[in-house]
Amino acid sequence: MSYEAVIGLEVHAQLLTGSKIFCGCRAAFGAPPNSQACPVCLGMPGVLPVLNRRAVEFAIKTAIALDCEIASWCRFARKHYFYPDMPKNYQISQYELPLARRGAIEFPIDGSITRVRIHRVHLEEDVGKLLHAGAFQDAEVSFVDFNRSGVPLMEIVSEPDLRDPDEAAEYLRQLRAILVYLEVCDGNMEEGSLRCDANVSVRRAGSEELGVKAEIKNMNSFKHVQKALAFEIERQVRVLEAGGRIVQETRLWDADKEMTAPMRSKEYAHDYRYFPEPDLAPLAVGKEWVDRVRATMPELPLARRARFGREYGIPDYDAAVLTASKALADYFEQVVTAGPEPKAASNWVMVELLRLLNRDGREIADSPIAPTELAALLQLLKRGTISGKIAKTVFEEMYRTGRPAATIVQEQGLTQISDQDALLRLIEEVLAQHPGPVADYRKGKVQSFTFLVGAVMKASRGKANPQLINELLRSRLGAGAAGGSR
Repeated sequence: MSYEAVIGLEVHAQLLTGSKIFCGCRAAFGAPPNSQACPVCLGMPGVLPVLNRRAVEFAIKTAIALDCEIASWCRFARKHYFYPDMPKNYQISQYELPLARRGAIEFPIDGSITRVRIHRVHLEEDVGKLLHAGAFQDAEVSFVDFNRSGVPLMEIVSEPDLRDPDEAAEYLRQLRAILVYLEVCDGNMEEGSLRCDANVSVRRAGSEELGVKAEIKNMNSFKHVQKALAFEIERQVRVLEAGGRIVQETRLWDADKEMTAPMRSKEYAHDYRYFPEPDLAPLAVGKEWVDRVRATMPELPLARRARFGREYGIPDYDAAVLTASKALADYFEQVVTAGPEPKAASNWVMVELLRLLNRDGREIADSPIAPTELAALLQLLKRGTISGKIAKTVFEEMYRTGRPAATIVQEQGLTQISDQDALLRLIEEVLAQHPGPVADYRKGKVQSFTFLVGAVMKASRGKANPQLINELLRSRLGAGAAGGSR
């Protein structure tokens, strides 16, 4: 029997505010445990939360980018549940009146446009973090770090419009790119600033009725989302095919075993005992405020991708790769602005630079080659000052040392030889040294010509102008010498 998966994603994004959502504690990642906590984020009796205006503006900006309807007013609620890393035993979140609803995100996949509806965008506070220390005085212990408690969190909930793991992973990539372009979240999944939970069920193909869903947690990469969903879909199909039934539950993704495992039964809304947060007044979001935020909106990834193709004439594949990251797109544009041909710049950024950065686990922001210096290298190549082979050698040296291309070329004497008399002398020497290949070429063995070109290049230590070498060598051997006996 054929089955269809139904997938919805809940994405939690930590916002790039300087302070937490309801207090003045710093929200930066990586500080010593419990060094960024105060009575408010520790849930002490008698404290009062004060809403961070910047966090609201970041959520409004995201809602605009996702084409959501922004509520003229919304309010916060208390969501009750009991974890050791949540000091108040409730979380200040939004429930029946969120900041924004009914948006959508569109993105290309497999040559067509996929549209995923956004159910809601709302604000809430993050919880702390458990540090599992292992055995201590003959007992298994965990410590609690409250630095993350109270960090502003934005939850983006999709409708169940996704149908396969690849589509879900691409949705997450596109959403992450939007958040990073907006500069509201750094998108760092390894540090937990972007986290994803997935709700997945299966149903008979063609059915409109939704199956019983499972929620999958603990996914911190696109690959994990893809693999976890694929496993869970297969698991649910096996259960149904064997005559069993799916239980609504929360499951954890075990990346080492590449499988999901039960964590707890899935809560329903009434289990959280929501009620309006009494210490925060309802939030009014006027049109003027939304318009001021709208005026700060940057160019978003899909729009930039289209512009790159239109303005620079590069293939759509190149434009997609270059605009997947705002920092990479900015780097490419700075290279092109300095003068090189856009396609040449695209090739060097995507192939040469990203190869070395990926090898070393570095981001484009950490590139030792500045955009203007890469542009200078490409200009030397375009003018014929250096050959393509030498350009790659110079590029490697630039990456290793951070030194300018012109300095490396000058100090190492790498300027391309384009003087015809000098090249003709090299050609005569090579022809005299290799009479066999010369005779073979004149008998019709055209591959011998490639050998002779290589020999001239070797004699010049790679500095000869390859195009000129080809022209002069053909002329010297006789342009039609190899044609008559083919």
